[in-house]
Amino acid sequence: MPPQTTLPDSTGPDLGSLATPFTPLTREAAAELALRYYGLEGSFKRLATEKDDTFAVRRADGSRVILKIANPGESAGELDLQLQALLHLEARAPEMPVPRVLRSADGQILPALPTPEGPRRARVMTFLEGEVLDRLPPLPEEQIQIGTRLAELRLAMAGFEHPHATRALAWDVRHLPSLAGLLEDVADPAQKRALSRAFDQIRALAPRIDALPRQVVHNDFSRSNLLVDRSRAQSVTGIIDFGDVVHTAVAIDLSTAMLNQLPRDAEELGQGDMFDGPRRVLQGYLSRAPLSTEELALLPHLVFARVVTRTLLTLWRAREFPENRSYILRNTTQGWAQLDWYLSRDPAALSTLLT
Repeated sequence: MPPQTTLPDSTGPDLGSLATPFTPLTREAAAELALRYYGLEGSFKRLATEKDDTFAVRRADGSRVILKIANPGESAGELDLQLQALLHLEARAPEMPVPRVLRSADGQILPALPTPEGPRRARVMTFLEGEVLDRLPPLPEEQIQIGTRLAELRLAMAGFEHPHATRALAWDVRHLPSLAGLLEDVADPAQKRALSRAFDQIRALAPRIDALPRQVVHNDFSRSNLLVDRSRAQSVTGIIDFGDVVHTAVAIDLSTAMLNQLPRDAEELGQGDMFDGPRRVLQGYLSRAPLSTEELALLPHLVFARVVTRTLLTLWRAREFPENRSYILRNTTQGWAQLDWYLSRDPAALSTLLT
């Protein structure tokens, strides 16, 4: 029986590769395929990811590339969406620090590689130098740069279209109401009550969220997907992982970046302005791109819509894939204190937080 790729009792987003189990390829198998299809040789280092096989490959000359062999549940169309977005940026905004797409020996950007589980799509991209921001404490000036970079990326992506950009993506919080079925499986009663309250508050805003301006956006501008070099004045030197690219509300894209600058533990939540870091992200963003009053009013709610989405999806996936539990839940624990903060505030007051 094929793996279930939609939520139980739901007409919501197709979970595709989030729900598709697979047997990881060994480094040796990946190296053999890379040589055969790309003429690529070197030392292969596996990188931890949510749903695929990813390797950093160091070639004999010292240069590095990234080889990603897709989850069997990822469609060729959605993978092509990611690569076409990168090719669009290379042509329209060559100064944007994003990976470059490399072709196979026969000129393909997305060849199908034979594996024991059947054909799996591969792509190879340049390796961007820098330290993953998630490993470092936040700096105020860097938070402003994060907002600036995201706004520049938004402007560079304006006008980009693709047949699969309008997919119903589980990580797109426009579709949070369709994740209701996952609430039933939350084991802890207190956590279930908190999630249900937040879910209901955000669901009530769904018509307003649906009416926000949209375009194709990155949709995962998290600290895990930003590279920095703090020896440089412009320290944000890389934007990676276009796996959640989607046509959705522009404000949703920004809210994800803001969420990732919230305090991460309960002690920090009680000190000063919880939105201090996110405000700086917003400051940088507005220095490059405009937002309407309605977008500003909904931003705090969209931030916590992402907290709820992340919590529901990661709890579900940790149950489905216990072998990858620690990676899947790496950002979930901090969400409970953030959720408590949200639920302790008046919704109307939250709407004026950034206006």
